Amino acid sequence: MSDDPRPARTVLPVWLNRDLGIVMAARFFMSTTRALSGVLVPIYLALLGMNGLELGLLFLAVGLVSAVLSYFIGTSSDRIGRRPFLIALPVVAGAAALVYAFTDQTAILFIAAAAGTFGRGSGAGAGAVGPYQPAESAFVTDSIADKFRNDAFSKLTFLSSAGALAGGLLAMLAGSGHPHHAHVVETFRPGFIAAGVFAIVAGLIAIGIREGRAPTAAGSAGSRKGRPRLPVRSRPLLYRLWATNTANGLAIGMLAPFVTYWLYRRYGVGAGDVGALFAIVNLVSAFSSLYAARLANRFGTVKTISVVRAAQALLLIPLVLAPTFLLAGVVYLVRMLIQRIQMPLRQSYVVGMADPAERGSVAALANTPSQVAMSASPVLAGYLFDEVNLSIPFEVASGLQLVNAGLFWLFFRKLPPPEERTVASMSESVPAD
Repeated sequence: MSDDPRPARTVLPVWLNRDLGIVMAARFFMSTTRALSGVLVPIYLALLGMNGLELGLLFLAVGLVSAVLSYFIGTSSDRIGRRPFLIALPVVAGAAALVYAFTDQTAILFIAAAAGTFGRGSGAGAGAVGPYQPAESAFVTDSIADKFRNDAFSKLTFLSSAGALAGGLLAMLAGSGHPHHAHVVETFRPGFIAAGVFAIVAGLIAIGIREGRAPTAAGSAGSRKGRPRLPVRSRPLLYRLWATNTANGLAIGMLAPFVTYWLYRRYGVGAGDVGALFAIVNLVSAFSSLYAARLANRFGTVKTISVVRAAQALLLIPLVLAPTFLLAGVVYLVRMLIQRIQMPLRQSYVVGMADPAERGSVAALANTPSQVAMSASPVLAGYLFDEVNLSIPFEVASGLQLVNAGLFWLFFRKLPPPEERTVASMSESVPAD
C-alpha cells in the first residue's frame, strides 16, 4: 500500500479538491498584487522621470532574475516539493511592494522590482503569479486526474482574472491625475501597500497546503540528488517548446510590460483610468477561461491554442491604430477575451505532456528561452518608443506571435495530450456496427 497521504485527491473534481481550493485562493490574492503592480509601477516610474529605455532596462533586470528563479524553483520543486515556494515567493513579492510604497530612490527600486519580480505585466494579464508558477502548475497537475486538468487550469485562470479585477479597482487609489514629482510617492503609497498586503496573504494561505511525496521515476530529473539538471524523459517535448516559446517571449517582452506605459503615453491617461479599464477587461473576460476546456474537448487542445494565439496576434494591429482611449479599450477587451481561452490550455498542455517526475522542471525550463527573450526585448521596445514611435513595438510583437502560433501548430498537431489520446483509443476500441 502507498504511504502517500494524498491517495484520493487525484480522482476528485476540481471544486471538491481541498488543496486545489487553497492554491486557487492564493492565486486570487497573488494575481491582485501582480495586476495592481502592473498598473502602478510603469506610471509611477515614468512620473519619477524614467523614459522608455530606462523602463526597458528595469524590465530586463526583472526578467533575468525571474528566469533564474523560475529555473531554480521548477527543477528544485521536483526534488523537494512545491509547497515551500508557494509560501515564500509571495512573501518576498509583498516585501518588495512595501519598499515601493516608501521610496523613490532608483537603485532601491531596481533591486526591489528584481527581488519581487513584478512590474512587467499589465494589469489585465491575469495569468502570471511570478517565478513560482512552475511549482504551482506542477502541484495542480499532481493533484488532479488528467480528465479534470484543463478544467482545473481554466478555473485557476478565472480566479486569477478575478484577482486582476480587484487589482484594477485598487489601482484607482492612485487617482487619474499626474502628480508633481514631490508628491508621487505619497500618491501611490496606498496602492503599493495594498499590493504588499495581498501578496503576503497569498503566502500565508499557502501554508495550509498538504503535499505528499513528489513523483519520481528512474532516470528522471526528479530522482537525482544534487544540483538540478535537464529532464530526460521529457526532453523531446522541451526542445519543441523552446522553439515556440522563444518567438512568443520576444513578442511578450515588447508588449506586456509596456501596455500601461503605452496607454499613459498614447492617450495621456493616469493610473486610475488604466486601472478602471483593466478592471472592466478582467470582469468581462474572466468567464471566457471557463469555456476553454469545452473548446479543447470539441476542437482539440493544440488546434484551439494555435487558432486563438493567431487571433490575439492579429488584434494588436487595430489596437495600435485606435484613435481614442475608449476604442483602444474595446479592442483590448476583445483581445483579452480571446487570450483567456488559450492561457489555461497552454499551461495544462505543457505539464500534462511532461513525465510526472519532471513536471516542475519542464514547466520552468519550457519558458527559459521565452523569459530570456522576454527580458531582452523590452530594451529594444523602450528605445523604439522613445526614438521611433509608439506603434512599432506592438506591430513587431504581432508578427512574432503569428510565428509562434504557426510553430505551435507545426510541432504539436500530432501530439495530443493524454486525455485526448485516451478518448481516441476508446473510440477505436469500440467495434463498428
